[in-house]
Amino acid sequence: MAPPAMEMCVGLEKGHKVTKLPKRIKPSQRKGTKSKRVKIIREVIREVAGFSPYERRVIELLKVNKDKRALKFCKKRLGTHRRAKRKREEMQIALQMMRKAQAAAS
Repeated sequence: MAPPAMEMCVGLEKGHKVTKLPKRIKPSQRKGTKSKRVKIIREVIREVAGFSPYERRVIELLKVNKDKRALKFCKKRLGTHRRAKRKREEMQIALQMMRKAQAAAS
């Protein structure tokens, strides 16, 4: 039993003192994080299959600086604003990579 000085009846630190257990990481807390394996698989699929027709159209819109139109088009195809923003960003990165590869080739 702890001495009376340790266990106060009042104040912020009142009550019986216990040692806290470390928190376990539950599977639900890592839901949505992409593993290395999944990332590599998706890269290979993208390399082999290329872009879908609507993704190619988004890239064309981005090439002529129609960012807002590309966002609206993505939103119509994907359903939500958040998904559309993410897809537009992904296509902008793909376009940058294509331009970088083209510059390196020439």
